[in-house]
Amino acid sequence: MMEVQAILLALIQGFTEFLPISSSAHLILPSVLLGWRDQGMAFDVAVHLGSLLAVLYYFRREVAVMASSWWLSLSGGGHNAESRLAWCIILATIPACVVGLFLGDWISRYLRSGWVIAVATIVFGLLLWWADRMAGLQKNEYQTGWRGALWLGCAQALALIPGTSRSGITLTAGLMLGLTRQAAARFSFLMSIPIIFLAGSHQTKDLIGAEAVMSWSAVGVGVLVSFVSALACIHLFLALLNRIGVLPFVLYRLGLGAVLLWMLSAQA
Repeated sequence: MMEVQAILLALIQGFTEFLPISSSAHLILPSVLLGWRDQGMAFDVAVHLGSLLAVLYYFRREVAVMASSWWLSLSGGGHNAESRLAWCIILATIPACVVGLFLGDWISRYLRSGWVIAVATIVFGLLLWWADRMAGLQKNEYQTGWRGALWLGCAQALALIPGTSRSGITLTAGLMLGLTRQAAARFSFLMSIPIIFLAGSHQTKDLIGAEAVMSWSAVGVGVLVSFVSALACIHLFLALLNRIGVLPFVLYRLGLGAVLLWMLSAQA
C-alpha cells in the first residue's frame, strides 16, 4: 500500500470513528471513487489500535478512577458512582458481543454492501435528528442505570450493520434516555473502549492465524495517524456538541448517503 493511501485511510478512520457519521460509509469511498484495494486486516488492526489509544488517553483519568472503583466493588469495598458507571459500561458491551458472535459472519456476508451502507447512513441519520428533537437533555452518564446501559448496549449492537455508525446510534439511544448531549457522547466514547479492544483482539487472532504478510511502515502510519486524528476528533466533538447540536451531522449524513446512492446507481 502506498503511504499516501495509508495516511488518508487512517485519517478517515480516526476522524469518523467517534463522529456520528459512519466510518464504514467513508471507508468505502476510496474504493468506489479511486478503485483502491482493501487495505488488509493488519492495517485494520492498526487503525483501530490508534483509535483505542486515543480514547484511552483522552479519558485516562476517568478510566483510572472507574477501574479502581470497580475493583474495590469486587473486593467488598462497596459501590460508588464510578463503580456503578463501570458496571454499566460492562453491561452495555454484552449485546454487541453476543450479536457479533452469532451473527457477525452473516452480517459481513450479506449486509456489507454499498447499498446497505448508503441506506443505513440516511435512515439512522434521520433517527438521530428525531431523537435530538425529542430529547429531555437532563440526565448525566452516572444516571444511566442498568436498564439504560442495556438499552445503549442493544443500540451499539445495531452498529454492526454497516453505515449505522456506532457513535451515532449510541448517541441516539442516549438522547432517547434523556441524557444531555455531552453525557450521551461521553458514555458512547467510554463504551467504545471495550468494544474496540474486543474487536481488535478478534482481528489480531485472525491475523495471526492467517500468517499474512504485512507492511510494517503502513501499520505504523495507521496507528500514529489514527491516534492523532481520533484524539483531535474527540476533543473537538465534545467542545462543539452543545454549541452546534447534531443537525450538521444529520445533514452531512443525508448528503453522504445521497452521494453514495448516486454513485452506486451510476455503477449499476
